[in-house]
Amino acid sequence: MSLRKLFCTAAAGAFLLGGATPVLAVEQQQEPDQVDALPFAPAPATQVWATRPLSAQPGQQPPQFLRMDIGQLTPRFVTGDSPDKVTISGKVVNVGDRKVSDVVLRLERGQPLDTEDDLRKALREPAAAEFVQPKFTEIAKELQPGQQQDFTLEVPLRGSAPTSLGIDEPGIYPVLANINGKPDYGGTARLAALSTLLPVLGVPGGGTKAKTGAPAKLTMLWPIADRPRLVRLGGEGQSELVDDELALSLSVNGRLYGLLQAYEQAVSSMSTSLCLAVDPDLLRTVEAMTTGYRIRGGVEGKGRAEAQLWLDRLKLAVSGRCVVAMPDADADLVALSKAKLGDMRTLALNGGASEVQRVLAVQPLPDLVWPEGGLLDQSTFEQLAVPQDNATDNRLDYRGMKSVLLDPSGVTDAPGTAPAQITSGEHQVTAVRIDSMVSDALEGGESRPRTLSGVTTPVESQPVSVQNALAALAFRAGWQGEGRNVLVTPPRRWNAPLSEMTEFLTAAQRLVAGGYAAQTGLEELVRTKPALTGAKLTYPAEAGAREISPAIADSVVSQYAALGGLVKAMQQEDREHAAPADLADPLLLGQLRAMSSAWRGNEDGARTAAYISESEISSLSGLVSVTPPNSPILLGSGDSPIPVTITNKLDVRVTVRIVLAETPGIRARELADQVLPARGERVVRVPVEVLRSGRFPVNVRLTTPDGVALGDTVKLEVSSSAYGTITVIVTVVAAIALVLLSGRRIIRRVRARNGENGDDAPSIENVTPEKSSA
Repeated sequence: MSLRKLFCTAAAGAFLLGGATPVLAVEQQQEPDQVDALPFAPAPATQVWATRPLSAQPGQQPPQFLRMDIGQLTPRFVTGDSPDKVTISGKVVNVGDRKVSDVVLRLERGQPLDTEDDLRKALREPAAAEFVQPKFTEIAKELQPGQQQDFTLEVPLRGSAPTSLGIDEPGIYPVLANINGKPDYGGTARLAALSTLLPVLGVPGGGTKAKTGAPAKLTMLWPIADRPRLVRLGGEGQSELVDDELALSLSVNGRLYGLLQAYEQAVSSMSTSLCLAVDPDLLRTVEAMTTGYRIRGGVEGKGRAEAQLWLDRLKLAVSGRCVVAMPDADADLVALSKAKLGDMRTLALNGGASEVQRVLAVQPLPDLVWPEGGLLDQSTFEQLAVPQDNATDNRLDYRGMKSVLLDPSGVTDAPGTAPAQITSGEHQVTAVRIDSMVSDALEGGESRPRTLSGVTTPVESQPVSVQNALAALAFRAGWQGEGRNVLVTPPRRWNAPLSEMTEFLTAAQRLVAGGYAAQTGLEELVRTKPALTGAKLTYPAEAGAREISPAIADSVVSQYAALGGLVKAMQQEDREHAAPADLADPLLLGQLRAMSSAWRGNEDGARTAAYISESEISSLSGLVSVTPPNSPILLGSGDSPIPVTITNKLDVRVTVRIVLAETPGIRARELADQVLPARGERVVRVPVEVLRSGRFPVNVRLTTPDGVALGDTVKLEVSSSAYGTITVIVTVVAAIALVLLSGRRIIRRVRARNGENGDDAPSIENVTPEKSSA
C-alpha cells in the first residue's frame, strides 16, 4: 500500500472517531432512573441533529424513520378563559427499515413573532422553536418497523414546571412537537417533528392583548367548487360523469358535505361577513346527478340521493344570503384571453351567473369577478372592463366588470387595505384586495414536505391544518387591527376536514365577539366608491407559469373553430325542433371545462378534459354522415351519376357538401351544397365522369360549407362497363386511323393492279434474262 493510501486511511479513521464523541456525550446525559416521568434532558435539537451518524448528502433529505400524525391540539386559540395547559395527541409510526429505541417527545416553543415579516417567514418555512425546550417524555421503549404507538402529552402553558412552555404574555408563538429516538446502527437524533404556530390572545390567569384602535373589518368568501366532472347532460338517467368521486364528496364526511355543513353552522352568527362563492358547473353537475346518471364507460352512478339532499340543503342555506358566481367551470380567464377566446370568456361569466340564479334562486353579486389566484394581466383586465353588445347573440351581451377581487401582489400604487379604483380607459373598476397572508395560510399541499432538519408542517387534509391560518388571523385582528380590511378566501377546492373548517370559523366568531374584528359584507366593499384612486394592475411573472398550458389552449381553439363551422351550417327546422345553440352550448361548456383553472398544475387532467371535449364534438358531427350502400354501385354509361345516401340524425337542418376523393378513372363534377332536413335522409346523385371501365374504390365524405368534417369517410365500390369520353375519343380516332390506313393500302393495291394491265407495261421480249454465275 502506498504512503498516500495509508495517510488517507488514517485521516478517515480519525474523522470517524472524532465524530462519534458527541453521540457518546449525549447518551451519557441520560438518566435511566427517571425514564417513567422525564427520561432525560438531551442537548438542543440543533446539536442532536449535528451528531446524527446517519446523515444525508448535502442538499438531500435525511432518511425517514418515524412519522408523527397529530390527531388533536387543544387549545388551538388561547384566550384568558382557555385551559392553562396545551394537550397534544396522535400517534407515531415506524416507517423505516430498522428498530427505533427510546422514542421520546417534547413540545418546544420559540420567541413570539412581533412583526408581519416574521410571521410571513414562519408561514413559508418552520420558525426556530428552541427558545424554551422542556424535558422529553417517553412514548415507547422501542418501535419495530411498521409498529405504531398512540400518545397524549399535556404541557403547562406557563409556570416553572420542567415541561412548561413558559408563556407569560400574549403573542404568536412558534411551537415544535419534537420526537427523538435511537435507530439501530445510529445515535439519538430528531426523527420526526411538526412545526406550527400557537396564537395566544390572552394568558390564562395572566394578561390579555389590548385592542389596537378600531376593529379589523372581517369578510370571508366561502368557496363551493370542484374540478369539472360532467361529460354530457341528458334526460332521466342519461347524464354522464367522468367518475363517481363526487358522490363521495357530497355524502357524509365528504369534502363538499363538510364545506356546506361548516357554512350552515356559521352563517347564522356571521351572516354579514360570510359570502358563498359557487362554481356554476358544480351546480349543473349535481343537479344532473339528482335525475340519475352514468359513469363514463356505462356504470350507473351511486350518488343520486346524496346529490338531491346536498342540493336541497344548499338552496335552503343560501336563501337571502350573499352569493358570488365564479366563472363557469372556474375557467382560467387569463388563458382564455391569451387564446383570443373572448366569446367563451363572456359565456363563462354571463352564463355562470345565470346558472347560479336558475339553480339556487338567488341573485349573485352582479359584475363581480374573482379570478384564479386573484390575478389578472393587463389585457384580460381591459377586456373584462369594457361592456360589449353582440348583435347576433344576446347571450354574449356583457355589461362589463365593475369590481374584482385581487391579490395584493396584483395591485400597485395602492397603500393600505381599503378598496382601490383601477381605471381602464373610460371605465373604473373597484379592486377589493384579498388578505393573502391569512388566505395563503389555509392552503396546504396533499403531501407532508420535510425540511433538511426533518421538520414537517400540517397537511391541508389532516387535523391542525388551519392552525397557522388561525395564528395569521389572530395577528391581523389582535396585533394590527386599526380598521384594516381582512378579506379571507380559502382555496377554491379547499380540502380541509370539517373539524378544521369549523375551528377556523369559530375562531373568527370569537374575534368578532371579543371586539377585535367587526363583520363587513362583501357587497359593501364592492359597491362603495373607493376613496383611493390611481391604483395600477400588475401581473407577477410566476403567475404566467401557472396558467393552462399553450398546448391545451391550442387544442381548445381548434375545437372552438370546428364547432363554430358546424353551428354555421345548422338552421332551426321550426319551433318544435331544437335551435343550433341547444346543441352547441353543451359543447362550449365542455371546452370551458378543458380551460378550467382546476387543471393548473395538472397537465394530465387538462389533456383528459380536452380529449373528452373533442370526442363530444366528434360525436355530434358524426350524426351527419354518408350511409354505406349494401352492394357495389354499377354505372351504365360514362356520365352516370353515383348515388350517395346521406343521413342527418340531428334535430336541426344541416347544409352539407359532398366531397369525392381523387380516384384514378373517375373525375368528380361540380355539385351544389345539399340541405338535409332535421332527422332526415336523402339520396343525392353525384355527377361524375368515367374515364375508363373497371372497378373503382371511391372514398366519399361530408363537410360543412366551411370545411368542417362530418361523419366518417365511406368507401364506395363502383363498377363501370361504359367508356368515358376520352376512351370514346381514343376509340374513334383509332377507328378513323384504321380506316384511313386500310383505305390507303387498298388504293395502293388497286393502283398496282391497274399498272400491270396498262399500255405502258414493259414487254417481256425486251427483257434480257440475268445470267447466273457458275
